[in-house]
Amino acid sequence: MSAAASAPGSGLYGSDPAYLSPIARRLLDRGVLKWAITLAASLGAILEVIDTVITNVALPDIRGNLGATLSEAGWVSTSYACANVVIIPLSAWLGLRFGKKNYFLFSLVGFTLASLLCGVSQSLGELIFARVIQGITGGGLLAKAQSLVFEAFRPDERPMAQALFGLGVIAGPAVGPVLGGWLTDNLGWRWIFFINLPLGMLAVWMCWVLFPRDEKSSLHPEATVDWSGIGYLSVGLASFQIMLEEGQQDDWFSSNFILSTAIASVIGLGLFVHRELTTEHPAVDLRILRFPSMIGGSIYSAILGMGLYGIMFAVPIFVQDFLHYTALQSGEILVPGALASALTMVVYGRVASRMPPRLLIAMGALLTAGTGVMLMGINPGTGAGDLFWPLVFRGLGSVMMFMPLSIATLGPLPKKDIPAGAGIYSLTRQLGSSIGIALITTMLARRLSVHRTILVAKVTAFSQAASDRIESVAAGLARHGASPMAAHQAAMGMVDRSINGQAAVLAYSDIFFYVAVLFVASIPLIFLLGKKTATPARKADAAAHEEEAAAAVH
Repeated sequence: MSAAASAPGSGLYGSDPAYLSPIARRLLDRGVLKWAITLAASLGAILEVIDTVITNVALPDIRGNLGATLSEAGWVSTSYACANVVIIPLSAWLGLRFGKKNYFLFSLVGFTLASLLCGVSQSLGELIFARVIQGITGGGLLAKAQSLVFEAFRPDERPMAQALFGLGVIAGPAVGPVLGGWLTDNLGWRWIFFINLPLGMLAVWMCWVLFPRDEKSSLHPEATVDWSGIGYLSVGLASFQIMLEEGQQDDWFSSNFILSTAIASVIGLGLFVHRELTTEHPAVDLRILRFPSMIGGSIYSAILGMGLYGIMFAVPIFVQDFLHYTALQSGEILVPGALASALTMVVYGRVASRMPPRLLIAMGALLTAGTGVMLMGINPGTGAGDLFWPLVFRGLGSVMMFMPLSIATLGPLPKKDIPAGAGIYSLTRQLGSSIGIALITTMLARRLSVHRTILVAKVTAFSQAASDRIESVAAGLARHGASPMAAHQAAMGMVDRSINGQAAVLAYSDIFFYVAVLFVASIPLIFLLGKKTATPARKADAAAHEEEAAAAVH
């Protein structure tokens, strides 16, 4: 950090020695405090990012150990997602009310303690309760870490800071399944939570020592609390998230439970919108949507969540179901894409100021559409090598879209409106990923049924190829001692399984085609986004309050 930047009154986070601990003041004098703050904030964010995905690979073991059904065990993930999605749009208001450092430390301590509660849970109910606490406190970690990092850097350094921060957080979605699989296989499922304890305590100590104290003038504890708006938001978003998580399993609206959650989400969100547009001190300022770039960016953020996370959801399932990969192996195939994202972030940090954000977003959309087209060629003989380049291109495209999208969306906003815009923008990404996974799960089941019906119609007594296949298999089984009837039945069973496999592969191919079409069709939305901003300061203002960049690197 330059002398100017580190001088008192420079406005940078951590630049005033009067608010620093002795250790932080020494680091400030050496010009490395901003990097230490980056490391501390990144560690807190990484914990939350990894915990979002690490539990999925351990659900079978959790189910067996706690005596739960598959649908009951699914609430371990659902409860976390519901709590997380509610807290994200409130994080800007909470930071303003209680202070940046205070709120971040509270979230970090709460997340660490909730991890301990998860690990010692003796029943499914206890585990779900602890996961709710994890989701509430984890939302604060992810939402605030990025802005703390950017406020510690000069405007001309912030693109590189964003890239460096992403290098740490990008590892989460790739490391999570691999780490979770290894811990579950070797130490037991409880260790996917216990691993957070030493790292969480280290992060708490680093943040306590390195972050400056919150200035009393920046706190607003006396501000009016919009309890009604918070209540409506909680009911609406939690119900909507539950509907998405459990809909396919319960056959959607044929289930009274899913129908009830849908009604509750419509009523809750409707009341929330009305409340926030009519109250003087809203918990979430929805008036920010009057800006075209905010509308276009939020819609595009949801589309990115649907498409990019949809690919990451579908590929591991495919390799586990049809290539018979273990959970650990399915996580390992995502690592090259994560490394490609990390490399792209470094390059982005150097070229961000010289390329229009809309051009980068368009290039990323076309690259991701190409990924979908490449994945359409999957078949029962597909191997890890065939998935390497599509997933690498997916990693490149994700960074090319997510990183500049925040600038194009938030850059045109007035400085005072950026925090509110960032909260909504972050929420749309989270909801988009949930909607995408729900749609993919439903469409896979329905497209599989369609393709199976078509294939079965071709396996008849009048089909010479089918008859020859069945007779050949039956003859082989008969030579190994099976009776003619048993051999014929076994042959029919093998053909049926082959049909199911082929139908599933075709269904996955359809999904990847739809993803490609989605990204091509979304390109016109780019014209609603802001053009390259006129000044570095405007870009810096957008980045400094942008809560999505940390989540975007998933």
